[in-house]
Amino acid sequence: MMKSTIRRAISGLALTLLLPLGQAIAASNMVPDYEVKLLMNPNVVLDADHKLKSTVLSTFNMPTSVTKMNVLFMDTNAKDIYGNTWIARIRKTEGESDFELTYKKRYAIDNGNITEALYKANAEGFDSTEKNYEAQVEWGYQKKTLSISNSKTDSKSGYSGMDLPSASDSRSLLKKNIPGKMDNWLYSGWGKSMLDSSRKYGPILAKRSVGTWSGLKLYIEVWPILNQAGTGTDYIVEASFKTTSEATASAKHDELQAYLISRGWFVAEDSLKTQLIMDRY
Repeated sequence: MMKSTIRRAISGLALTLLLPLGQAIAASNMVPDYEVKLLMNPNVVLDADHKLKSTVLSTFNMPTSVTKMNVLFMDTNAKDIYGNTWIARIRKTEGESDFELTYKKRYAIDNGNITEALYKANAEGFDSTEKNYEAQVEWGYQKKTLSISNSKTDSKSGYSGMDLPSASDSRSLLKKNIPGKMDNWLYSGWGKSMLDSSRKYGPILAKRSVGTWSGLKLYIEVWPILNQAGTGTDYIVEASFKTTSEATASAKHDELQAYLISRGWFVAEDSLKTQLIMDRY
């Protein structure tokens, strides 16, 4: 009996050692949703006031009204947070009374292998038992990224309308609400330590239009971002939709791309808004 028990234990250990990383993990992977993001040509789809042209609005059944979003990121001068594949973002959306605080961990998706990225996240503690984070595959022209996000809302007196908090208040809000995984990423208290030394990247006042396309809710956002020389503005125009289905994301990604190409509106590049903001501010 004892020999049989020992043999089973040894066999089980051997099997565990032979299993790929993902299969050896007890908890299953997070289940992501999908956000497809494709760029549109600002020189073609925006008018002289940098608003979407009426032909674009009518094509996607969009009203002329937009929702404003004021956005900033906080990081050190050396971009320690971004360099460790995290971001700390504060957003104020028109019509909302509170600030939205987002802490996001990013994983590169190599060769389109979403499952492998989910395994990597799982190995670092982001698995299906995690209730405080949401997983999303950001699906661009060619590049895909897995984002694991923790979002909270908070307020601070002295601000109104579309105002974003000062650098000092941004630091205190983000430190107050920081999730444990980010705070203890490299060592205990790492996140708060980085935020103590952080400054603003931004702000950017973006505008969002909402319509429909092919049975899906379609968003088009216009982001005015400082240009490379720091002397003017580059307008990033991004069309996006969300779905819980990988198959739908894949099929509709290709359909929307083909549609935008047919209208002469498409830009064959990946949308890298956050990277541009971190590089230029």
